Amino acid sequence: QVQLEETGGGLVQAGDSLRISCVASGRVFSRDTMGWFRQAPGKDREFVAAIRWSDGNTRHADSVKGRFTISADNAKNTVYLQMNNLKPEDTAVYYCASGQSPTTLISGRPQWWGHGTQVTVSS
Repeated sequence: QVQLEETGGGLVQAGDSLRISCVASGRVFSRDTMGWFRQAPGKDREFVAAIRWSDGNTRHADSVKGRFTISADNAKNTVYLQMNNLKPEDTAVYYCASGQSPTTLISGRPQWWGHGTQVTVSS
């Protein structure tokens, strides 16, 4: 099993920056892919970004490219999502996810989910 714990959410104003973190514990392997998803009220959960532990290869959703950046600290088993120039439409619960297959994870079917952290952007 893999346990994922997100931290760093909060209330910010439009244009602000925020970094959220996800610490992975348990059976974490270098071949795994980590990702971030978000779910706004009344909407489906959507993919935000992903990173592979082994080589740092990343992928970002078009809606956040240029504003959000995913990164990882392998020594700490921690993945970060740096969010800049936040907009009210970025308001959502942000979930950390983990899985062996990048394709499966990005399609919304990771093996493990965190409990989520709330990010609220006021206008």
